Amino acid sequence: MRSFVLRKMEFSLSEEESNFTNSELLVLIFPFVLPFRVKSWADAFGGELYSIATKYSGSLLLQKKYKDVEPTLKIKEVDGLELVKKFSEQMESMLRRKVEAVERLVEAAEDADLNHEYNSSLEFDYYNSLLINEKDENDNYVELGDEFILEPNEHFNNLLVNTTYSDIQLPTNVYNKDPDILNGVYMSEALNPVFVDNFERDPTLTWQYFGSSTGFFRLYPGIKWLPDENGVISFDCRNRGWYIQAATSPKDIVIIVDVSGSMKGLRMTIAKHTIVTILDTLGENDFVNIIAYNDYVHFIEPCFKGILVQADRDNREHFKQLVEELQAKGVGTVNKALTESFKILREFRDAGQGGLCNQAIMLITDGAVEDYEAVFEKYNWPDRKVRVFTYLIGREVTFAPNVKWIACNNKGYYTQISTLADVQENVMEYLHVLSRPMVINHDHDIIWTEAYMDSALFASQAQSLLLMTTVAMPVFSKKNETRSHGILLGVVGSDVPLRELLKLAPRYKLGVHGYAFLNTNNGYILSHPDLRPLYKEGKKLKPKPNYNSVDLSEVEWEDRDEIKRVLFLTNDYFFTDIKGRLMWNSLHDLLQPDLSLANEWIYCITDIDPDHRKLSQLEAVIRFLTGEEPDLECDEELVQEVLFDAVVTAPMEAYWTTLALNMSMESEGGIEMAFLGTRAGLMRSALYVGSEKLSNRKFLTRKDKESIFTMDHFPLWYRRAAEHPPGSFIYSIVSEDDSGNFSLNARREKRRRWAPVGVQIKLELLQRKFWMAMQQVGAPLSVQATQCSWSAGAGLQCVMHSGGIFIRAAVKFILKDFGRASLVLEVQPVPHTLMQTSSLWSSDRVCSPLPPPHAAHRHKKHDTLQPCDTEYPVFVYEPAIKETNGLIECGDCQKMFVAQQIASSNLLLLVTDATCDCSIFPPVLPAHNASVKCDRMRSQKLRRRPDTCHAFHPEVQLWDCRGELRALCTLYAQPLLPHTWNNRIRVGKER
Repeated sequence: MRSFVLRKMEFSLSEEESNFTNSELLVLIFPFVLPFRVKSWADAFGGELYSIATKYSGSLLLQKKYKDVEPTLKIKEVDGLELVKKFSEQMESMLRRKVEAVERLVEAAEDADLNHEYNSSLEFDYYNSLLINEKDENDNYVELGDEFILEPNEHFNNLLVNTTYSDIQLPTNVYNKDPDILNGVYMSEALNPVFVDNFERDPTLTWQYFGSSTGFFRLYPGIKWLPDENGVISFDCRNRGWYIQAATSPKDIVIIVDVSGSMKGLRMTIAKHTIVTILDTLGENDFVNIIAYNDYVHFIEPCFKGILVQADRDNREHFKQLVEELQAKGVGTVNKALTESFKILREFRDAGQGGLCNQAIMLITDGAVEDYEAVFEKYNWPDRKVRVFTYLIGREVTFAPNVKWIACNNKGYYTQISTLADVQENVMEYLHVLSRPMVINHDHDIIWTEAYMDSALFASQAQSLLLMTTVAMPVFSKKNETRSHGILLGVVGSDVPLRELLKLAPRYKLGVHGYAFLNTNNGYILSHPDLRPLYKEGKKLKPKPNYNSVDLSEVEWEDRDEIKRVLFLTNDYFFTDIKGRLMWNSLHDLLQPDLSLANEWIYCITDIDPDHRKLSQLEAVIRFLTGEEPDLECDEELVQEVLFDAVVTAPMEAYWTTLALNMSMESEGGIEMAFLGTRAGLMRSALYVGSEKLSNRKFLTRKDKESIFTMDHFPLWYRRAAEHPPGSFIYSIVSEDDSGNFSLNARREKRRRWAPVGVQIKLELLQRKFWMAMQQVGAPLSVQATQCSWSAGAGLQCVMHSGGIFIRAAVKFILKDFGRASLVLEVQPVPHTLMQTSSLWSSDRVCSPLPPPHAAHRHKKHDTLQPCDTEYPVFVYEPAIKETNGLIECGDCQKMFVAQQIASSNLLLLVTDATCDCSIFPPVLPAHNASVKCDRMRSQKLRRRPDTCHAFHPEVQLWDCRGELRALCTLYAQPLLPHTWNNRIRVGKER
């Protein structure tokens, strides 16, 4: 709550109220007064504000300048669908270049392996990223640590890199001189010239790399790798999402964990770590559930009983939390858990849900003694559509034959995990099994990963631009003698910052209310201006748990701190055509000290040529226009627009300077800054006080991302001005130090060129002007006001709702056809009861049922895929209602109020009765409904599955289930289970 005293009156403006809608509230507490008196106060105060803002912003001058040049403008309608198609084509072309770079790496790696003869005694020195540039006590370079030149490079976030050579990273638990490692590193030296050639062909490429199945990671450009605080390098390329997704097809997984009493202590700790590691191998294209069993079977998340859920980041993190709560007790009986798992997988497969590719059960136990063969005979044999992977926990080997039998007779793999250190390597084995059908077929599928965070950009970019994606492809052995073994050599990949894609959808072509966003085949956001993937913990920014599994419906309207702002808008998209002579003669207007350009916008491409990277966008534009840099590639349309704006707004500098020289600090002290912005990303500003006296020094600086033009949004003050009628002022508090930002939408009418212009003033001046206005109209200043704490609570919200100043509306996202969609606002009557106002924060998701299998491939009208229609009830400020009054029941008394709109602004003056205390009103809290939450968690969103699937191949042999087949059969010669030799051999041949 901000409050200050106007002599004997209290004036209060709360954070909650100022953000509640597009209007702001000025609240006074008096004994009840007549409405016509309140109107006179509002008119007087509004007149004072309008006079100050008009004079010191220079809005009338700016309006006149734009009106004078209107005859030279040519207005052109922009077709939104055609525009997005054009952007899509440009993005496809850019992404295709990334794919081609990866394809060249795959070809080079496979050819190098084909021509390489394995040498078990190979000796070879390579650049180890941990050891490069390290010296011993004799000042000699350590082994594998020769001199490796590193230089800062802006294209790679100013990290120290070597753009002529790659180097090798290894996890701490991988021996850097192992023969497999040395042979792989030696073979992959052939990638170095390809890395460099790719970067020369496409300078927008970032990191390129090869992750080997043996554990080494070749990275270009080469960098120095630093261990963590414990001196350990835990990064293992084989655990990364891009590696796993490229090496395997989509998976439906049910994890079964034994929580019987024998699993207490270290065994339970290892089991939990194994589950978490398995979860880390899953992605958005996979589906999963976890079942725990002892005397009975239970799903660790009851809401997910009987189904599989998408293994997005949100669900994976949710499962990890539940796994930590597992406790060991009782007696383990695995049959019921296996039966439940097979039923779930079969139901999903038959219904066309899930990944529709690989299906597997992961059994984590310290032993199995039951007669479980009947379960497999009933649910999995003879087709064996579900693989079963088994993990024996602990050092005890008594039950090893039983657990091996389960895996080997169900096309799976068996491992024994005795320590926590064993977990990572043993879990990864199941991926090798799943990859073999694809490897034998030599299917080079291209995969694009889910979005992930680039932590190096935390401090330098808008939150919505922090994410990246990776394009990756598998690398196979081409040698004939290894083909049937399905040997995966590794995966190559390249990172693609999403900001590079958004450069192809420039802000000036989209307009203030237009924006570009990207989402995955699963409907999750890759990039969106309103995506906020970080949260603040103390002074540190950290990624939110579900930062890369955010649904489009969750960011399609502003929703900060559970406060929604909604209004009715008509968006016009246009651009101007300026004569060439005006463009060239106006160059000097770009050189004025009060002018700046949006440095994140691409007026000229400066990140390809190293000599251009030091230039700001303004410097690049000037050099382009003067011919100093003939090689610069610039957007001539955008440059023309910004030159036009520079000419039209040039007189503002002289106007502001004259005002500053003639200001009276006694009567006008508190006016600090004037500023304007144009659609082309041009900004002008002028100080009326010294910079050291600014109450908000961050405003309009690069640190103040919300208030400047960035790649993904127009400034907040610009957007708010554009939402309101021409000629009106938009008032808002912009800092916590009693300074205010007043901005004006200077557009005269539809379709005309316009630019918001505003002033920043201190609230102290607002106090003085309010006091003067009250004196002019004879306000009852002898009355002592009380503290206005009630105004921030639910009571005031009820006043606003019941008074008719706000109307209820429902926001819906509706698909019109393939290529067009709309956000629709449906107006409804406003509820008059306090309980109903809680719907302000509630949401109601109504989704179409899933289509039958393969419905996406049919073209009948009734088979068209429909999105999940999402409805959000909100409240919209109704400007047509100029004033209202009424009574609010507050227990033993009635609170009277009068609300009056202040003309030419977004302000409301609310006068309330001080004698009735409404602080007993209960707060309005978000509605929480456990069943609704569960329904949303269980919902299976419509999605586009990956195009390919590699589940089985007839050439895959049984030997890979852990150990050689003949030795395994000899082990089973003992009559442990009721099955026959012939059956075992037959099963092996079928695989």
